[in-house]
Formats: sequence, structure tokens, C-alpha cells
Amino acid sequence: MNFGTTEILLIVAVLFLLFGASRLPQLAKSLGASRKAFKEGLREAEEGEVVDRVSASAAAPQIREVSDADLEAELKKRAEARAEH
Repeated sequence: MNFGTTEILLIVAVLFLLFGASRLPQLAKSLGASRKAFKEGLREAEEGEVVDRVSASAAAPQIREVSDADLEAELKKRAEARAEH
């Protein structure tokens, strides 16, 4: 959507009529501050999502390979522990 010179001049004229010449700089400043705050909020939200993804993957239990002999030994220990109770 491209604005030509005529459209831009018309928009500026309407803004002058609505807000007056003294309030336009204040309006532009507040729009700029709002835009900056919005972009900062988006950036913080994206960083939060990255941190959440990293912490979720770090919190996941690590699976390691266990040999059959180690597995059998662990099963025997657990069976003996159950038998004692």
C-alpha cells in the first residue's frame, strides 16, 4: 500500500485540523514511545519462549543405555527389597 504525495498531504492536513499544530509533536512522540514499548514487549516474549523451551528440554530426564547385566542386577536388587518388606 503506497501513499502518494497527495494522500500524505491530505492526512497531515486532517491531523492539523483534528489535533492542532501544538499537539502534533506530542502525539508523534507518544506514538513512537508506544511503538518502542510494543516492540520491546514482543522481544521479551520471544526471549521468554526461548527460555521456556530450553528449560523444558533441560528438565527432561536423560535416557542412557543400560547393559543387560546392569538391568538384571537392578531388577534383582528391587526384587530383594520387595521381599524384605
